[in-house]
This record gives sequence, C-alpha cells and structure tokens, in this order.
Amino acid sequence: MKIEFRPKLIEALKGYNQARLLRDIGAGLTVGVVALPLAMAFAIASGLKPEAGIFTAIIAGFLVSCLGGSRVQIGGPAGAFIVIVYGIVQRYGLGNLIIATAMSGVLLFVMGMLKLGTLIRFIPISVVIGFTNGIAVLIGLSQIKDFLGLQVKVMPADFFGIIATIGKNLHTINPQALALAGASLAVIIVWQFFMPKIGNVQFTGKLTPIPGSIVALVLATVAVSLFDLPVDTIGSRFGGIPSTLPSFQLPDFSWESAKFLLIPTTTLALLGAIESLLCARVADGMIDDRHDPNQELMAQGIANVLCPFFGGMPATGTIARTVTNIKNGASSPIAGMVHAITLLLVILIAAPLAKDVPLACLSAILMFVAWNMGEWREFLHLRQYRMPYRVTLLAVFFLTVVFDLTVAVEVGLVAACLTFIYRISSLSRCEEVAITDYPELASSEAASHHLASYRLYGALFFGAVKLIENLQDQLPQRVLLLDLKNLLYVDSSGADTLNDLARACQNRGVSLLICGLSHQPLDIAHRCGFVNRVGDANFYPDLASGVTAAVKCVNTPAQD
Repeated sequence: MKIEFRPKLIEALKGYNQARLLRDIGAGLTVGVVALPLAMAFAIASGLKPEAGIFTAIIAGFLVSCLGGSRVQIGGPAGAFIVIVYGIVQRYGLGNLIIATAMSGVLLFVMGMLKLGTLIRFIPISVVIGFTNGIAVLIGLSQIKDFLGLQVKVMPADFFGIIATIGKNLHTINPQALALAGASLAVIIVWQFFMPKIGNVQFTGKLTPIPGSIVALVLATVAVSLFDLPVDTIGSRFGGIPSTLPSFQLPDFSWESAKFLLIPTTTLALLGAIESLLCARVADGMIDDRHDPNQELMAQGIANVLCPFFGGMPATGTIARTVTNIKNGASSPIAGMVHAITLLLVILIAAPLAKDVPLACLSAILMFVAWNMGEWREFLHLRQYRMPYRVTLLAVFFLTVVFDLTVAVEVGLVAACLTFIYRISSLSRCEEVAITDYPELASSEAASHHLASYRLYGALFFGAVKLIENLQDQLPQRVLLLDLKNLLYVDSSGADTLNDLARACQNRGVSLLICGLSHQPLDIAHRCGFVNRVGDANFYPDLASGVTAAVKCVNTPAQD
C-alpha cells in the first residue's frame, strides 16, 4: 500500500506573497493570545499543571499546522479531553498519561496511514451531539470548585463523586473567589456580545480583535494584585509556570500498565480523531476548501506522540481557535505556526506574570467554553426527530455525564447500528407480482394455480433474510419466479438464504426461475454457488422473458 504524506503547507505556499504573510502573522498573533488562557485552563481542569497546556499548544500547534491536512486548523489542548485526562491521572498517574497519550498518537498515525480518516464521518450525529453535550456538562461541573473557591484538595473524577464532594464542602465557599469568578464571566459575556466601539470601528463579538477571555484574565489578575484578594492563584497552587521549555523525559513503562491503558488510549485516539476532523470540516465550510482527513490524522498522531514526552497533554483540532484564526484572515498553515511561536515567546518573556492569575477567573473562562461547546438547542428540537434518534442522543448524553465517555460512545454506536439495521431491513420488501399484469399468466389456468411470482426490493442482508425464509414456507406446486432486478445488495447471510431456497425448491420438485439479477448480487450469486445450483438456463435478463419461460414450464406435463 502506498503511503501518501503530503502536508497542506506545501500546497498552501504556492503563490504565497507578502500580503498573505502579513495576514497570517496577524491571525497567528491573535490566536496565540486567545489560546493562552484556554491552554492553562484546560490543563488545570485536567489535573495537570498550567504549563502542560501551554507546552501542548506550542508543540502540537506548530506540528499540526506544519504537517496537517488543513490550511487553517489550530491544534492544541481541547475541552473534550478534560474528563478523560483527569480520569487517567487520578486512576493511573501522570506517567501512564504520557504512555496513553503517546500510544493514542501512534493509533492516530496508523489510522491516517491506512486511510481511515473518512470513516469518522460514519459516526452518527446523534452520538456526536450526545457526548459533546455530556462533556460540556462535566466540564462545567468540574469548574464549580474553583468558581466557588471551595476548599477541596482533590476532586473525584466520577459524576456522583463530584456532586457529593461539592455538597459536603459548600460551607467553605470563598465569597471573594465567587465574586471574582462571577465578574470574570460577566466581562466575557458582555465583551462577546456588546463589544464597545474602538476608534471609528464598531466590532462585534465574532470580530473582536481582543478576546473577552484575555480582558477578563487581565482585569482579574490586576484586581488580585492590587487588592491582595485571598483567592487561589497559579502561583499559590502551582508555584507559577516555568520560563523555559521542558527537556525530553521518559516515563516508567511496563506492559502491565499498557494493558490497563488500552481503553483510555483508544478513547483518546477516537475522540481526537472525531474532534479534529469535525473541526476541519467546519473550517472547510468557512474558507471554501477541502482538507485531507488522512494527512490530518497523521499530523495529529505525530503531535500526540511527541507532546507528552515534553510535558504536554493530548491534543487535537480546536474549533474556537480555528474559527478565530479564520475570522482574522488566516490563509495558510503559517498562521498556526505563528500562533505557536507567539505562545513560546510569551512563556520565555512573561512567564513570571502568570503567578497572579486567579483560578476563579480560569474557571469562569471554562464555564463559558463549556456553554459554547454544547449544542443545547438540539434538546429543544428533539420532537422533530424519530424516536431512535432521540433515544440514542439522550442515552449517550446521560451515560457520558453519569458513567463514562467510553461506555456512552460504545452504547451510542451499538444503538445507532441497530437503528440503521432496522431501517434498512424495513426498506427491503418482497411483493407478489400481480398476475393481471401479464396476459400469459392470466390466460393460463395452470399458471394461476401452480406458479408463484415475487419481486424483491432493497438489500438482502442478515437483517432481511426473513423475506426469503417466508417464501420457503409457502412454495408453489410447480414454479417459483423471482424478479431480482431491484435487489441492490446481497451479503453472505443473504447468499446462504438464497442457497437454502434453491435446495428447498429442488427437494420439492419446484422450478426456481430468477429474473434481472445483476451487479453485486449477481457476482455474489456466482461466488456462493447459487448460479450453479439453480442452473444458468433458469436465469433470465428481465421479468417478461422469465414469465414466458414460467408459463411453458407450468404447461409442460410433470414427469413422474
């Protein structure tokens, strides 16, 4: 198999000029500013130090843009990973998170190499919406602790544990932290929807040059420094962030650990693939382009293999930062690379300033991210959809929130597959051919008594074989005529059932005539021996010729 590795950067640089470079630099600088608070917030919410998010945004952001299959996608830490990463850290430790992330990177690269990128599109939208909304709820719940300033050392990873811990510690609410978080959230919302006029330009929320999260972060940090507010900060909890990139580090690896990490690894890989390719599809619609899903998966894989060994966490494509990149004029992967370099310069120059960043403000930022992440209107529109869609979406949502994302996706996919099988089987049908449509049959008294004719529609697969089994239970005395012109697909179960029908006809002395079989059904009929069993002479190109043969067969005296 030929492996194609061709980053979108190569194509995007054709005809590149100074004007595009300036736009890409401007977009990259803006996205870098937007990514800074999000990267720290995602890392802290995942049970890691804030620099883990920044290092991931730098390394993965550069690699995904440089090697990826999209012109404008921005890679980095994402909110969708928070619940999974937090659970891995709590259950298996930081060293095993490094192993799981690297293994998921290998899996992503292999998926891209095997050209499985397009298969992600087959995941039903009900499953995607269900677990996306579920993750958004869990992100919001995980931030209540810092939003209220609760004195809790370690939050549990499960839903019921989070609720119980919050309930037990409500008496430790920090009023200053709550006020700071509420004010930060208000600033973000107001800035998003009521951006003031600057100079002669009226900015809207989507076109604002300075994101509301940065405004809230700066104001909250200044307030903590000026008024010496008694709230947790990055400095008080983590000792600040380093002003240098980390060195390469290898965790303790053992096959015993790897066995336990199989499910978390698969979950990280699948979620990363879904998030990045969905994000790339959104970007395609905004810039009228088409990404390469397999190249994107390989780039995501490389980024996730390297990031954890340099202090990073799982990475994927990020919709909020990608949209910001597009809105600010990005036209090539250069913008994403500039965004990574911007973050690198920030930690090299301004890392000491981060120690006064209040965690209450970061929790407010994540609350806003969680709200925007969820597609809440889908709950209001559920009545417009069929029951299977509603059940699948709600089941995945509640299982994600209450139990586990992996279980939710597995159940959702099984439910979606069963629904699909049921719907396809309901489209497959068998109808009796009206004898009045064919004068030869209507005029033949023997044909009307000794011949049965049926027409099959749709797919003859394991979910629809009952159609053929029913025919076996009501075979005519002399001739069974089947019009299979409208049969689109036959699987192995359908082929076995056809052979069973042919054997039943032979055992009872019934002539089986087949009309109009073509394409894939004809091919599998040859390969499974159905054609040889029935006989080439009993296959006819259309129903009319089959009817003529059936009448002759019926009118021929039966041999003893």
